[in-house]
Amino acid sequence: MISDTSHEERGAYSAPALEKGLDILEVLASEGEAMTARQIGERLGRSKNEIFRMVYVLVDRGYLRRDAATDRLSLSNRLFELGMRTPRPRALVEVALPAMERLSGRVGHASHLVVISRGETVVVASAAARAEFNFTLQLGYSRPATDAASGLTIMAFQSPERRQVMMEESLSLLECGPLRETLNAELDRIAAAGFLISESHHFVGITDICAPILDRSGRGVASVVMPCLQKIGASREFGDIRDRLVATCRDISEALL
Repeated sequence: MISDTSHEERGAYSAPALEKGLDILEVLASEGEAMTARQIGERLGRSKNEIFRMVYVLVDRGYLRRDAATDRLSLSNRLFELGMRTPRPRALVEVALPAMERLSGRVGHASHLVVISRGETVVVASAAARAEFNFTLQLGYSRPATDAASGLTIMAFQSPERRQVMMEESLSLLECGPLRETLNAELDRIAAAGFLISESHHFVGITDICAPILDRSGRGVASVVMPCLQKIGASREFGDIRDRLVATCRDISEALL
């Protein structure tokens, strides 16, 4: 039986340069905004000169982006792209995307496949519609899960224990989030309905229609959201789109079993 590595053993096999690089990535991920090398150094308790070479390598390898105007650093989509190469996310996209493309082609609105990671929603695939106008989110686009229709839909289909963990992770990212009792009641309503239709939390004139993708135990592993643009004078009835989206997510769920 292999025992857990002790603190002393971890120290013997430490890699200071690697740890420094990981510290930089983790700081930028936790802060959620671009920072200068000096700010990163202050956050880590290191001088700018200590992290300069590591920052240069991370930018050169594509893990960080540097704003030429402000010299601020931010995470690229490189880690997201690497994560998408692992079997489970890749299988999800490979199964879901063709169905999403068919759906978007029929209803005339773009669709987005969303998962939750560390309290945030992440767009992992999108399908554009053959329409005059499309509202399409960039791959890797993220929001606190409790502040997004796609995130609420995934959280609604969880065990009570897992739901609470996901809520806490997401609410920690918001300065002022909803009350937990209010949020739980909303999640219960989504779970009972099997879908969510709501005005966009962030864009005027857009209605989000969202349905879950479930595993064999009925747990939400992802969701598909369609941001529907509102044309002046057009009907605000979304029953047909909702029914097609729910059916598409059900087909994706069954194909993943």
